[in-house]
Amino acid sequence: MNGLDPNVHQPARLRILMLLSGIDSADFNFLRTTLDLSNGNLSAHTRRLEEAGYITVSKTFEGRMPRTTYSLTKVGREQLDEYWRIMDEIRAGGAAG
Repeated sequence: MNGLDPNVHQPARLRILMLLSGIDSADFNFLRTTLDLSNGNLSAHTRRLEEAGYITVSKTFEGRMPRTTYSLTKVGREQLDEYWRIMDEIRAGGAAG
């Protein structure tokens, strides 16, 4: 796939990474609402990104309510930058990867 990382190239995951790239962190409800994803869909995609080391997941409680927040890691930011570099090469008609 021209060197494109499938963990980044998948549309929902790309949207998650893009959103997190512009903020320090976001909670589950914010991501779910903003990206219009189901609970299960968001959970599956964030799990994959966490396994790849692209995001960190923090689980805390506010009173008795669980709160899950997500942040982009340095590796995640580097992979997102690399994704856009490759996409720019593809758009320019060059051989990427």
